[in-house]
Parts: sequence; structure tokens; C-alpha cells
Amino acid sequence: MSFAVAFVTLWTSADAPKESDWPDAALIVLTTIGTVAALWRRLPLQNVLGAALIIALIGGAAHATGEKTDLPFGPFVFGPKAGPKLFKTLPWAMPLLWIVAVLNSRGVARLILRPWRKTKAYGFWVIGSTAVLVMLFDLALDPFASHAKHYWLWLPTRFPVTWQGAPLLNFLSWAVVTLLMLAFVTPLLINKRPREKSGPDYHPLGLWLGALLLFAVGTALKGLWPATALDAGIGAVTAVFAIRGARW
Repeated sequence: MSFAVAFVTLWTSADAPKESDWPDAALIVLTTIGTVAALWRRLPLQNVLGAALIIALIGGAAHATGEKTDLPFGPFVFGPKAGPKLFKTLPWAMPLLWIVAVLNSRGVARLILRPWRKTKAYGFWVIGSTAVLVMLFDLALDPFASHAKHYWLWLPTRFPVTWQGAPLLNFLSWAVVTLLMLAFVTPLLINKRPREKSGPDYHPLGLWLGALLLFAVGTALKGLWPATALDAGIGAVTAVFAIRGARW
């Protein structure tokens, strides 16, 4: 429902002089709650909340540091549209965005790698695949957030190669920060009492693809067709591999 409201708001406000921010705020809050609730079905609540808190703290600290020092993401500033700031530095939604991106990317990685879940290296493959999926998520997110919504603004950088104004270092840094998070939270996300013959969980894939569809629609309405095409490609390829893995 929250995605539907966000899509309608995007469409109706495309040519409006001023758009409301409450649907975006509701979307990130409800998506975070849905992400945590979905994990709660198979893990103890204290584990899920602990993992979410660690992700929020590390992701929030990384972005707060980034705006002040340009590291690790590159030179950027948060705009007024990003909403109220914690400690006058970090928009309140950024920690929640990290929770949604990391936990749902991990869920998608588990679907993709389901055929190999009994191999010894499965856990390491999940960690690496999650980092890659978070990086792809940010590739889709950034043009939407910086150009369509103006949540942040990229400043000039010495490196000439960028994607829609964002330095390539930014996307690599999202992956590296994700690896750091997973080093701490992976033990909390391992089900010590797995149910017999538990089926695949499609909830993370639905949220992940729903977010990419929102980014694609937002960039299309702004005429950012390369970003829209990339979003569609990332979503289609990811969906194929995730559904194939889940049905194995």
C-alpha cells in the first residue's frame, strides 16, 4: 500500500511546484517495519532488532562522516528535502534506508544462492552477494535520490568518471560498508533452529524490486532515461536469478 501511495504521489507531483514529503517518510518507515517483521517470522526478535540497530548505527555513522569529510562516499551534501537531521548532520531516514537495503539484499542473495545452501562456502557467498546487491541497489537509488528527489547533492570531484553525477567510489563504498556491517550482524541472522523443509521467502525480493520500480518511475518522470534503463535491467536480471534459485 505504501508503495502505491508513493507511485501515485510521484506521478501527480511530477509537474507540481511543490510536492508533499509525507508519502516518502511513510514509505521508508513502513518498509523498515515490514523488513523487520518478515525476518521475525524465522528469527528471534532480539536478534532481528540487534542486527537492524547495528546496521543503522554503522550506516548512519558512515554517511554522517561522509558529509563532513567526503569519505568514504565522495563529496556530497544533504539537501533540505532529506528531512530533519539527527545531531544537525544526518537525515533521520538514512539509517532506515540502510536497514532496508542491507536486510532485503541479503534476503535476495539467499534466494539466488538457495541451490548451494548446503555447501561449506555458502555463508561467504551470501555475504559477498549481499554486498554486490546493495551496490546495485545504490546504483538505482542514487539518480532518484539526487536528481528526482534532491535528497542530496554531489559536488565536483577530481575523478572524471561518474554515474549521474555520483563518483564511482560511492557505489564501491556502499559495498565495503555493507561487508563491515555483515561482519557484525551475520551471527545474529543465522537461524539456529531451522524449520524442516522451510520454503523460500519471497518477501525481501518483493520489497527490493518494489524499490527499484519506484526509482525507475521517478527517474523516468524526470527524463533520466539511462538511469531508468539501468534500473529495469538490474531488476529484471535479479528477479530471474532469484526466482530460478528459489525454485531449485
